[in-house]
Amino acid sequence: MVDKEKEVIDEQDELVVVMTDEEGNEFYYREELIIPVGDKKFALLVGINEDEEHDCGCDCGCDDEDVFIARIDLDENGEEVYVDPTDEEFEEVQKAYDELMAEEEE
Repeated sequence: MVDKEKEVIDEQDELVVVMTDEEGNEFYYREELIIPVGDKKFALLVGINEDEEHDCGCDCGCDDEDVFIARIDLDENGEEVYVDPTDEEFEEVQKAYDELMAEEEE
């Protein structure tokens, strides 16, 4: 996503984030997890598939999840905005996520 405009919709205690690309296309994500790294917070956003009923078991790619990691910053109005992490931040988040998952498995 190049354009980080977002709209947050709270549906049934589930945070839904609407991301808009530079062509005006909207993509819906569910905020699955907040991962703190140092003094920054990162959101693990999982794409909401409009055709979630399609579970055919075929090789059509229907079960590929659209996952997006975004750094949570505050804009000039104090509102949370999602921005792309740097490559270094992405690697740090990935490591922190792996550590969280390892702790849960224990």
